[in-house]
Amino acid sequence: ATAAGPTLYVTGQMPTDVTGSLVGSDVATQTDQVLRNLARVTQLCGGTLSDVVSVRAYLMDWNDYDAFNTTYAAWFPDRLPSRTCVGVTGLAVGALVEIDWVCWRGAGWLGKG
Repeated sequence: ATAAGPTLYVTGQMPTDVTGSLVGSDVATQTDQVLRNLARVTQLCGGTLSDVVSVRAYLMDWNDYDAFNTTYAAWFPDRLPSRTCVGVTGLAVGALVEIDWVCWRGAGWLGKG
């Protein structure tokens, strides 16, 4: 993650566990793991899910979009951040999904401060 003032940029996360092993063989399981990894990095940097303002998601198979979207939306029950989702032809470690996001940790945004 890189902080620039009150903005936190969390680099793309893969569906891997702490050993670096790929978790799951379906997009829903992998999406959940990626979001768990992103949430942990964000937490370690002093942020929360409510600080997420922009998300980029990369899917290996566009046919997985509905399963991805259902899992993704469950992580943001109160407010969905803006999001871009694109189909790609390859991801590291044989993953089906990769996600990165941007957080705003400053006052005066989304009811903060």
